[in-house]
Parts: sequence; C-alpha cells; structure tokens
Amino acid sequence: MMMEALGLLGLLLVAGGWAITIIRRSPPPPLDLTAIYFAGSIALTIYAAWEKDAVFTILNAASAVLSFANLVRAGINNRDK
Repeated sequence: MMMEALGLLGLLLVAGGWAITIIRRSPPPPLDLTAIYFAGSIALTIYAAWEKDAVFTILNAASAVLSFANLVRAGINNRDK
C-alpha cells in the first residue's frame, strides 16, 4: 500500500509538471523532441497496460495526452510564423 501511494505521488508530480507548462503557456519543447516523447509515451502506455501496472499505465497515458497537447501547441506556433 505504501509503495502504491509513492507511485501515485510520482504520477501526480510528473503529470502535474507537464500540465503546469501548458497552463502557464510556457513555450512548447522542440517539435522533434515532443513527437519522439509522444510516440514513446504511447509505446510505454501499451506496455504498462499489458503488464497490468495501473500507475505506469495512467502516468504514460497522461504523458501522451500532455505531449500531444504540446504537439498541437507547437504546430499552432509554427503556423503563426
């Protein structure tokens, strides 16, 4: 139970860090880095789900969603230039 709580805390901190950068409208990371991170997050989500690891499935799914949001933001920023 203690380790699950630690895992959930880590999940909240990592996903929260990503969310804060979006909420604050910080510049998105470089497009190539974000695209690779998005693909890796999708792969890790599938792997974690296969392994039935709820904490890492949720963390990687949240990372995929948030990196996708950064892809969209980067695309919008590049379109405006």
